[in-house]
Amino acid sequence: MKIFTQLSEWNEFRLGFDETSLGFVPTMGALHSGHISLVQRCLAENEVSAVSIYLNPTQFDKASDLATYPRQTGRDLAMLDEQGVDSVFMPQYAELYPDDFRYRVSESEFSHKLCGAHRPGHFDGMLTVVLKLLQIIRPQRAYFGEKDFQQLQLVRGMVQAFFLPVEIVGCPIVREEDGLALSSRNRHLDTDQRRRASDLFRILSGSTNSEQAKAQLKQRGFLVDYVEELCGRRMAAARLGSTRLIDNVPLN
Repeated sequence: MKIFTQLSEWNEFRLGFDETSLGFVPTMGALHSGHISLVQRCLAENEVSAVSIYLNPTQFDKASDLATYPRQTGRDLAMLDEQGVDSVFMPQYAELYPDDFRYRVSESEFSHKLCGAHRPGHFDGMLTVVLKLLQIIRPQRAYFGEKDFQQLQLVRGMVQAFFLPVEIVGCPIVREEDGLALSSRNRHLDTDQRRRASDLFRILSGSTNSEQAKAQLKQRGFLVDYVEELCGRRMAAARLGSTRLIDNVPLN
C-alpha cells in the first residue's frame, strides 16, 4: 500500500494508470466496519483503489466537534492495508486549501434543509473538499455511505451540475446487531446512551409518520433536531448528551 501526503507525489503516481479503472473512498479517518464496506465494494469493482484520510476542518460548524473527533491514523492505515487497498492520500490543509477556503462550493436549496438547517456552513465545507478530492484523485467511481443520505444526494447533484466524469456509488448502511448505524461518533456515547441509541433506528422503522417518530424519540430522552420524510426516506438527526446521531430508513 502506497501512502501519499504530497499532491505532487500523488499526481506522479496517478499518471501511471490513466487507462485503468480507479475507485475512490473519501474518509475523515476513525474508520469502522461501515467504511470498510465501502472499501470492499471499491476493491471489487475497480482495478486500482484509493482512499483518502483527511479530517476536513471546513465542514465542522463547531470547533469543539472538530477537537473531539476521534483520530486513529495508525489503526486506520493498518485496516486499509489488511483489506489490500492500493493507495492512501493524506493531504495537508495548506496544500488542499491554498486559498484558505476563500473559494467554496455552495448549494442553495437542499443543503439548507435537514442537517443544513442545524449546521450552518457544514455542506459548503463538505462539497468543497469533495470537489477538490475528486479533481485530485480523478476516479471513475467514488463511494459514499447511505447513512449520510443528504450528503450523498448533494454530492450527486454537484457532480451532475459540474459535469464531473465520475460515478457516485451509494452503499447501504452498516449497522450494529441492535440496529444502530455505525458512526465514528458512537464511541462518545456512555453506557446508558449507547443502550438507548438503538431506539433511533427502531422508532424510525416502526413509526407511522415523522411526527409520531419525533414524539417517541423525545420520550426516550433524545433531543431531536428533525425527523422528516424526503427523497423516499424518513430521515432524522437527534442527540443523546453531546453526541449527534443521524439515520434514515426507506419508506414503504
